[in-house]
Amino acid sequence: MNKIVHFIIFLMLRIGLRKLLFIGAIITVVTFTLLQIKTLPYQLTTMNSSLPDTNHFEITPLIRDNQSEAINPPPFTPLLNSSTQLVESNALVQEKVKVTPKKIQIDVIKPNISTTPIFSSDPVRRQKRYLRDIKTLSPYEALIYAKKEIDTVSYDINHNDPNLYAPLFRNISVFKRSYELMEVILKVYVYQEGKKPIFHNPYLRGIYSSEGWFMKFMESSKQFVTRDPQKAHLFYLPYSARQLQHAIYVPNSHNIKPLSLFLRDYINKLSSKYPFWNRTRGSDHFLVACHDWGPYTLKEHEELTKNTIKVLCNADTSEGVFVAGKDVSLPETTIGNPRRPLRNMGGKSISRRPILAFFAGGLHGRVRPILLKHWANKDDKMIISGPMSYKQSQTMSYSLHMKSSKYCICPMGFEVNSPRIVEAIYNECVPVIIADNFVPPLNEVLNWRAFSVIVGESDIPKLKEILLGISLKRYRIMQHNVKMLQRHFYWNRTPVKYDMFHMILHSIWVSRLNQIQV
Repeated sequence: MNKIVHFIIFLMLRIGLRKLLFIGAIITVVTFTLLQIKTLPYQLTTMNSSLPDTNHFEITPLIRDNQSEAINPPPFTPLLNSSTQLVESNALVQEKVKVTPKKIQIDVIKPNISTTPIFSSDPVRRQKRYLRDIKTLSPYEALIYAKKEIDTVSYDINHNDPNLYAPLFRNISVFKRSYELMEVILKVYVYQEGKKPIFHNPYLRGIYSSEGWFMKFMESSKQFVTRDPQKAHLFYLPYSARQLQHAIYVPNSHNIKPLSLFLRDYINKLSSKYPFWNRTRGSDHFLVACHDWGPYTLKEHEELTKNTIKVLCNADTSEGVFVAGKDVSLPETTIGNPRRPLRNMGGKSISRRPILAFFAGGLHGRVRPILLKHWANKDDKMIISGPMSYKQSQTMSYSLHMKSSKYCICPMGFEVNSPRIVEAIYNECVPVIIADNFVPPLNEVLNWRAFSVIVGESDIPKLKEILLGISLKRYRIMQHNVKMLQRHFYWNRTPVKYDMFHMILHSIWVSRLNQIQV
């Protein structure tokens, strides 16, 4: 014992107290580790595959190998609600992933140890894995995956999103799944070419303001915009049809060809500078134009007219420019104060709506003169007139008339579109659309029969009969649907999920997916 004490004192004097303490700490850690391994409930050297190590996977890329089997990652509930998964054997055309877990030697002593892989019980980790897998896909592969996902969605009215109301949609489940995929996948490249005021200069006031609000939010979006065109699924042409008209059109010339030539030269410039237009002949490019002349300013460039996804307020299928199912009908909104775009929303209760139908406006176009011929000053319950005088508006304003009416008549003017449709929705008045060949806004996803009345131009003489033929029960449902619809037609100062900006972008996304042939 004395020898050991003398040896320790000798070491302390020879080595130094600090070094000796450090060596002792190392010996303690090693001893503790050996004791922990000794007391594990199972040995790490025996063979058993019931507990796979989820941190070690071999990933082998396969090209067009239809015979191989892929192990599907477990579904992530908030994002995947259909039966298909991201990495499945038939989900991709050009590339697939085969995941093979390594065999690990494990001998389980305790029978109640969980054999579930870690990633299948952790939603956060599943989501990260899902997003990571999405990012590995090329833009075209991602579109194929999204197309297949949406095609396999079945109708399920028991969705759990309080911001969506099923009766408004053609298929609420398809819309919800498509919207989720858009949020995860979609990237838009915005061309920087073009000078103000025609390009990159959103005008946010007046009846053509929809194109300006969309431009404002699209160019500033951090979620959807990419600066790398190689990652883009869509390409945005950021010009304003209204600003184009103000900058180039010569008043009273009745000649809009210079506007078309300007856009033709702009597209030719892009196609000569970048490969993206020529790659698809413009089919993955889109424009947003609310001015009535929007469709007519495209005709000097054939590919711009036929191939591009056109988002137009003037959604007239009879002109040969707007194509239903490929192009998108843009809601026409009147914004008086851009700082308060949601001012004066809402309406009166049904019991406080004594007016059956209301219209007041100019008599331009083919429909309005016929409407006034049959119904102006013909019925106390139907207020149908030309433009309201200042005196009349002081007694009862235009918006107050809408708030006090059951039905708001929305006839076409020179063109098929009308801002009265959205005005009616804002005032909780059921819109009555009179415009043959008109595709209603966001028609790809919305069921317009649920919250509006569509009357043929030839049925104008029977207008009152048609409206009185709608039962009170049916009207209550339609009016309630209009209230629930409002949030989808709001231009919020900052974009909100499912609002006007996102609904328009989603319809463009749907149009792009419709081009994909699986």
